[in-house]
Amino acid sequence: MTMPDTASDAAAASTWTVLRAPHVPRLLSASLIGRLPTGMVPLALVLVVRHHGGDYRLAGMLTALYAVGAAVGGPVMGRFIDRTRQPPLLLGGAITSGAALATLMVLDPVGSPGLAAVAAVVAGAATPQLEPCLRVLWEHVLHGERAVRAAFAVDAATQELIFVCGPLLVLGATHLLGSSGGLLTAAVICLAGTVGFATASPARSWRAARPGSRHWAGPLRSGRLVRLFAALVCVGAAIGVFTVATPGYVDAEGSLGAASWLIALNAVGALLGGVLYAAAPVARREDRRLLFLLVLLTIGYLPLTLTPALPGMAPLAVASGLALPAVLASAFALVARLAPEGTLTEAHAWMITSFGAGNAGGSALAGMLVDLVSPTAAFASAAVCGAAAAILSLSPRRPPRPVDSAA
Repeated sequence: MTMPDTASDAAAASTWTVLRAPHVPRLLSASLIGRLPTGMVPLALVLVVRHHGGDYRLAGMLTALYAVGAAVGGPVMGRFIDRTRQPPLLLGGAITSGAALATLMVLDPVGSPGLAAVAAVVAGAATPQLEPCLRVLWEHVLHGERAVRAAFAVDAATQELIFVCGPLLVLGATHLLGSSGGLLTAAVICLAGTVGFATASPARSWRAARPGSRHWAGPLRSGRLVRLFAALVCVGAAIGVFTVATPGYVDAEGSLGAASWLIALNAVGALLGGVLYAAAPVARREDRRLLFLLVLLTIGYLPLTLTPALPGMAPLAVASGLALPAVLASAFALVARLAPEGTLTEAHAWMITSFGAGNAGGSALAGMLVDLVSPTAAFASAAVCGAAAAILSLSPRRPPRPVDSAA
């Protein structure tokens, strides 16, 4: 067998090894489909609120509550899954979340903000935890550390499809079904993807190993892991700012419908960045690599503050997304190194929670800045959040333990 002689060839070979493994195509595709609402609901909520005459503060609040619900519910569902099985909780979550999205679809969020707030929280909290469940299953459907690490890179890159396709699905559904079409489509897609994942053989047969002892704090008893999660809160805040600031910017430009395209272009940049990152070798000091990638993420957001006309904003939206999947893939690897024994599943759920909590705060912050100051100020806050993440990721004296690089 001829060995790949370039980094890109090696990345392509690793990606192909992952994608052709048994069960991987179904698990990965169903997970991506089931997670599409993550890229749909925030924009769909903004459009529904604006359709009913609400302001960006209400839109940002509902988007933030949806993200907060997901942030709180994720680790809870993850811990229950660890102690029971994947399918029942995944399917129950999809049904509950879909019902809450249907409630948001039929009510007037301006006339009933309290009910809308409750529905947004429930929709987020019941979101099926497909992402951590998928990462748990990688070790069961793939063989060797290198294959699992390659799967992390594929995961980080392909999940950007959620944020490419999600906003465009909202745009199409809104055009065909009206202002609430995005929420209805998100509910249906969530259920379809979750059914496909939960009925797959690896998900049905998976059982968690019984830990020898349980600590009430789970993975949060690792101080260095908590520091990583704090950095990811700031990364999530930067993404939340972008999601709400972008509709505010295009609304000021007189073309609210262009928000879907700019958010999708940001995700296209992230997808491209993820593909390029697949060629990177395994880092001996993953913490230092993460710091470098967070600096790049911050630099990518700075040009958005120029807020040029729409044609000039398009390439800036692409550039601002380039570093995100590399940041996430590096964080996946650090979680695997830092998580205490027997807590990896919950640790991945907390990682998602950290990102979601930051996303909620960033959404609320951007809503206030757009209404009270300007979209430019909101975009500037995204860069500030990225810089805060880089500062929090500064390495302690002791590096994370190295991972065995053997296949």
